[in-house]
Amino acid sequence: MSSAPFASVSQVYPVVWVQDRVVLIDQTRLPQEYTLVEISRSEDMAHAIRTMIVRGAPAIGVAAAYGMALGAREIETQDRGKFLSHLEQVAQQLRQTRPTAVNLFWAIERMLRVARQTVAPVTHLQQLLLEEAQRLGEEDVRTCEAIGEQGLRVLPQSPGELRLLTHCNAGALATAGYGTALGVVRSAWRSGRLERLYADETRPRLQGAKLTTWECVQEGIPVTLITDGMAAHCMQRGLVDAVVVGADRIAANGDTANKIGTYSLALVAQAHGVPFYVAAPLSTIDFSLTTGTQIPIEERDPAEVYQVGETVICPDGVSFYNPAFDVTPAWLIAGIITEFGVFKPASLTQLQERVAQ
Repeated sequence: MSSAPFASVSQVYPVVWVQDRVVLIDQTRLPQEYTLVEISRSEDMAHAIRTMIVRGAPAIGVAAAYGMALGAREIETQDRGKFLSHLEQVAQQLRQTRPTAVNLFWAIERMLRVARQTVAPVTHLQQLLLEEAQRLGEEDVRTCEAIGEQGLRVLPQSPGELRLLTHCNAGALATAGYGTALGVVRSAWRSGRLERLYADETRPRLQGAKLTTWECVQEGIPVTLITDGMAAHCMQRGLVDAVVVGADRIAANGDTANKIGTYSLALVAQAHGVPFYVAAPLSTIDFSLTTGTQIPIEERDPAEVYQVGETVICPDGVSFYNPAFDVTPAWLIAGIITEFGVFKPASLTQLQERVAQ
């Protein structure tokens, strides 16, 4: 795994195949430094996902697919049975990186399905897996663009005056490009309907402050950064017309896991009559889970809570709790914006037949 800084940014594509390796934007260094990390081994891809060099459910899925392709190239056998056995070991290593983001598991299973269903020499399987990972990334960009367009259909009709609020980062950096929630924002801006985006800072890792605002600055989208605790005040003052957030996993009933603090934001939006939307691709819906209580919640290093940068912000003797996600109940969600349209949480089952396609 190596890194190299780039001086300027024209398009934001966080996961790209270049020649014989994967190039990632190191999101842990933004916004102070734009650095690209080169990944040539599946083990390094697992590390990049675990340490949040790459993050955001769709982007994790694409990265995992490339991790599978890299792992396939590392398998030194021409025996198809042994190859598939080793490939499952690669898959298991990647599955253990981020338990909440369902796109990770969806992408891994898609790659395994290609390998299992293709009877061919190992060298051909290795090439097919690379092509499948590339296809997955291309599909994700098109999916995000479609989500952006679908979102325009349900947002309040205020040409040039629309004010949105988002939490965490669900932009190009969290996908293969364009974004889900920020894709809706991006589409609203490009269509002349957006006046301003309010971005929660998103403690404890500050993805809103570091990543969402960075993306907005790259495109010239007017953005105002607020602390997580300011959202209620902004809504009370009439500064927010709608909330749009992303998702890491959505249960069949519409309960949605997203970055910690999303549930609080949904409650605040409900109290102020502000519509609360979730923007996510079909691959984020886990129809095997009936409710959000079944979604595993990742807990991360307490250091993310007790220090900011190198500065410790609390005294010795304090206990810590650091869940990375929370679950927003379906009844708080006005609609789930997908590439196939906007659905009420109770209507998600209409999409279930598309999962296998």
